Amino acid sequence: MTDVTSPVSPVTAPDQKMKSRRRSLLLALATVVALGAAAWATTAFVISANIESTDDAYVSGDVVQVTSEAPGNVIGLHADDTQRVKAGDTLIELDPADAKISMSAAEAGLAQAVRGVKALLAQADQLRAQIAAREADVERAQDDAKRRAALIATGAISREDFAHARDNSAEQAAGLVAARAELDQVLTRIGNTPVAFHPDVLSTAAKLRSAALALRRTNIVAPADGIVAKRSVQVGQHVDSGSPLMAVVPLDNVWIDANFKEVQLQRMRVGQKARITSDIYGGKIVYRGTVAGFAAGSGNAFALLPSQNATGNWIKIVQRVPVRVLVDAADLKAHPLRVGLSTVVDVDVADGEGPLVSSEVRNQPFSRKNSAGDDPAVSALIAKIIADNGGADQMAATGVR
Repeated sequence: MTDVTSPVSPVTAPDQKMKSRRRSLLLALATVVALGAAAWATTAFVISANIESTDDAYVSGDVVQVTSEAPGNVIGLHADDTQRVKAGDTLIELDPADAKISMSAAEAGLAQAVRGVKALLAQADQLRAQIAAREADVERAQDDAKRRAALIATGAISREDFAHARDNSAEQAAGLVAARAELDQVLTRIGNTPVAFHPDVLSTAAKLRSAALALRRTNIVAPADGIVAKRSVQVGQHVDSGSPLMAVVPLDNVWIDANFKEVQLQRMRVGQKARITSDIYGGKIVYRGTVAGFAAGSGNAFALLPSQNATGNWIKIVQRVPVRVLVDAADLKAHPLRVGLSTVVDVDVADGEGPLVSSEVRNQPFSRKNSAGDDPAVSALIAKIIADNGGADQMAATGVR
């Protein structure tokens, strides 16, 4: 019987060693991965413990209504939806015909008032001259009556002549009293004021300013920088005062209204930093934000039909409270947002030192000064009309130009 021995492969031992080494490397890699995952999970847990997040958040902003301040017919449209405008740009023109007529009438009224005051001044000078003449007449009449009183005893004149002299003296004295009273009346109407500040002149000047304001209001301008939206006016349409015509949305000053659950507000404070992403740009674009304030109540409390839990049909629902988050201006400029867009807001609540109630949400007031009432051009026109109608001699002393 022949003993046959199976040959042993010379590569069997090295293969086993390589497999063992590979197994050790895989085990080490798995250990590293497990430790990394544990570290990441721990870090994520620690970080997420200080993050309150919501995807029930939307872009909000001012929707500035453009309305007509005076009735009129639309004769021109200079802006349309989606168009960007700057504050002061003409948006709508109303027919200025009636306003121009009122302006001309107001100018004529002011000129007439100035001439009326000048006439009163001339009348006062005339009355002063009359008073001086009457004073001389009274003095002559009194002297004549005294002389005739001395002559009546000698029989040189009759008693009738004396009576006439006495009556003439009394009549001249009464005329002097009447002239002085008339002068006092005229001086009361004039007052101790220059022509430019006479009540009649001020009243007609105010009417002129009102007419100029009405004429200016036929040119409706943009109240702020922004994008035109909701245009509803057409050329030829008659609009009344206060009619909404279009809106301007300032997109450089929008904010986020993030609706957080009431259980998420426990550690949230004004001034905490927020991370914002929007659906329009995706998660790669991150906006920096700051918590600016909390609404005075939940959305349900301000709903048109708030729930009435006292009816007995009560189911507890976690309420959401709107939280205003201001967006960094530089981020907005680089990636503009639109009102109503969906966003995701993550608020870092680690810093709990801020207040619960905001004392100031707007850093800068959003307003537009209307200087039509003290328009320098209208003031210059009023000064010119006063000067052209004889009031220039007293205007220099009052500083009116």
